[in-house]
Amino acid sequence: MRRVRHLLVGLVTALAAVAAVLVPTFGTAHAESNGGTRVMPLGDSITDGLTVPGGYRIDLWQKVTSAGYQVDFVGSQSNGPSSLGDRDHEGHSGWTIAQIDANIAGWLRTYTPQTILLHIGTNDMYGSNPAGAPSRLSALIDRITAQSPDTEVFVSTIIPLSFSDATVRTYNAAIPGIVQSKVSAGKRVHLVDMYSALTTADLADGVHPNAGGYSKMATVWYNALRSVPGSIGDVTTPPTSPPPAPGACTATYKVVNSWGTGLQAEVTVRAGASAALNGWTVRMTLPAGQSIGSLWNGVNTGTTGSVSVKNAAHNAAVGAGASTTFGYVANGSATATPADVSCSSP
Repeated sequence: MRRVRHLLVGLVTALAAVAAVLVPTFGTAHAESNGGTRVMPLGDSITDGLTVPGGYRIDLWQKVTSAGYQVDFVGSQSNGPSSLGDRDHEGHSGWTIAQIDANIAGWLRTYTPQTILLHIGTNDMYGSNPAGAPSRLSALIDRITAQSPDTEVFVSTIIPLSFSDATVRTYNAAIPGIVQSKVSAGKRVHLVDMYSALTTADLADGVHPNAGGYSKMATVWYNALRSVPGSIGDVTTPPTSPPPAPGACTATYKVVNSWGTGLQAEVTVRAGASAALNGWTVRMTLPAGQSIGSLWNGVNTGTTGSVSVKNAAHNAAVGAGASTTFGYVANGSATATPADVSCSSP
């Protein structure tokens, strides 16, 4: 009887293992896209969004679509909230550079990405050979560019690690030289400085960003993409925000992510069509029960009730008709929105 029980346990275990293999292959739901340029977010759990499902892809999707670009995120993985219109990606929790390298050829054949966003190496930092990570990264880039020479490959430095940041800085210091060597060889490779955009205060668990940290990553990726013509195609639909009044400054609020006890919001500040801004202030009244926990790309006065947010040093100047954004994470319900959202300039 004991032998039969052991056989049954073994059979159940085997069936579970088969199911675990089959589900990613046949059960992954590829999310909708709005067509257009195929972009592959590529990397480890930071690309997947371990602490915030969808990770930086949430805000990046909002930015590119709000600006009128048509983008198709591609990859064998899929996750994220409803606010992420296309959930496909190639982020694999716990994977190293070598594991990505071992699989990249098949992914390139299957999804033929026109643009790749590569953030990889974090798991190599506490592996057995972190000193070899730069050479492994270089080999991965060579494999991508050899198989897919027309793909725009954005290679980012990795974000800080709270417990091994000296190792991270050593690895990151090698990346500009690696990228430059590929550029000098005529490859479509671009350096993205992600490390300097975040601090350990932006990490939820010492490794993975919190919602604010992921939003900062999205901004860096978006600015990098905008700097390379064609990497996310051309604007084919008008921006979703209304045009500002001449000589004025407008502020538009939206929720980009929410969960049971809080939300992440973004406010777009747009200069009037006839005059640039040299400094701005947004005023708003938060709903009862909401309080700001962290805010970026601005300096706030107050965290509850009547709140004002002034520009940061780097986004004070806004050209005529152009825009900038600030974001924040708040406690409270996302269904209630701020009142009296307004913008003024000095």
